[in-house]
Amino acid sequence: MTTLDFTHDPARRSWVDSANDPATDFPIQNLPYGRFRRAGSGEPWRIGVAIGDRVLDLAAARRAGGWDTEVDALLDPLAAGDLNRFMALGAPARRRLRAALSQALGESEGRREALAAALVAQTEVELTVPCTIGDYTDFYTGIHHATAVGKLFRPDNPLLPNYRWVPIGYHGRASSIVASGHPVRRPNGQTKAPDAETPSFGPSRRLDYELELGFLIGTGNGLGEPIPMARAEDHLFGVTLFNDWSARDIQPWEYQPLGPFLAKNFASTISPWVVTMEALAPFRAPFVRPEGDPEPLPYLDAPGNRAAGALDIQLEAWLQTAAMRAAGSPGVRLSAGNARDAAYWTAAQLVAHHASGGCNLQPGDLLGSGTLSGREPSQAGSLLELSDGGKRPIALPGGETRTFLADGDTLTLRAHCEREGARRIGFGSCAGTIVPAPLLP
Repeated sequence: MTTLDFTHDPARRSWVDSANDPATDFPIQNLPYGRFRRAGSGEPWRIGVAIGDRVLDLAAARRAGGWDTEVDALLDPLAAGDLNRFMALGAPARRRLRAALSQALGESEGRREALAAALVAQTEVELTVPCTIGDYTDFYTGIHHATAVGKLFRPDNPLLPNYRWVPIGYHGRASSIVASGHPVRRPNGQTKAPDAETPSFGPSRRLDYELELGFLIGTGNGLGEPIPMARAEDHLFGVTLFNDWSARDIQPWEYQPLGPFLAKNFASTISPWVVTMEALAPFRAPFVRPEGDPEPLPYLDAPGNRAAGALDIQLEAWLQTAAMRAAGSPGVRLSAGNARDAAYWTAAQLVAHHASGGCNLQPGDLLGSGTLSGREPSQAGSLLELSDGGKRPIALPGGETRTFLADGDTLTLRAHCEREGARRIGFGSCAGTIVPAPLLP
């Protein structure tokens, strides 16, 4: 997953002019996959690759012909709209098709005449969840987030003893994962005030976001067959942005003793474009534990993971209130950080641990990273941290304040990778607007 080839050349250009814009998230060095259809058409969802401000329709690209036999076979599941079937083919298939698409879209050797008609403007399409997600597990890899939240509830013992030894996670609700742009309805649930004798039921008043990455499984494993660390990355397809919305007032009352439930299952938002592990090859970093922390147990350790298991991804969270939107303001950045500095466990370790007890992962399964907050307060990945548990309102432009999200607020996650000697690539956006809770029955 760390091998570089001609597709990563920062000087490489495309005949799709917008892909050569230094500010685009989708240069020819990226080529992420997603599911789309023409806006308002009601057509079946199809698979495309983002290139500049266009989408290459892979069904139309296949019909254009000119591919060798091997590449034509790889395009078959994608032309049928089945990203999961392509994900199951594994890393060698992805690398082969990446090379073919890069050549076809390349400025000098590309196939402009054949493929121009297969391009659709991104402004003319609607996007959905990029693949079928059968199962979803949310982890807790952000050690600074875990420490900050732990201090709110356990000031003398913020991190539980197992945190530095085992990747903590829980099984979430795959059916309520929605694509960027889908509205997020404020959930109802039970809450209990500290001074109340009995709980009450109603809309959450402490609705929050969580700045996460999502790791999508490519090839799976058989039931009862663990995945060794040395091969764990072979089972990863790519990375998305992920917002696991959280009702902070519902969560503390319901989560003991079995963990999150209604506070988490009402919605999670995923960005529509999957940046493949191959596209991220130039942005790998060593996995290093803080001095004095225990080394991972052998089943969670491997030389390749130590050398380049971390991901150097810049992360941002932006808030646009209804008042800002009415005034034409794009919103305000709440925080910025880097996944490399925030995550205590790597994606490969999550895969290896998840399968270590014999769980069978499948193509399209999603592993959430957990909230990726940095060490500094300005790098916090949730309002729970930014507002110190709701004790310190956050001042916004125009005189507004927030401790938690209000109806009408749009929360947007963004991310990009940028490093000397490599072409900047991005993830698109992961956005959701809060709408009022449903009426009580």
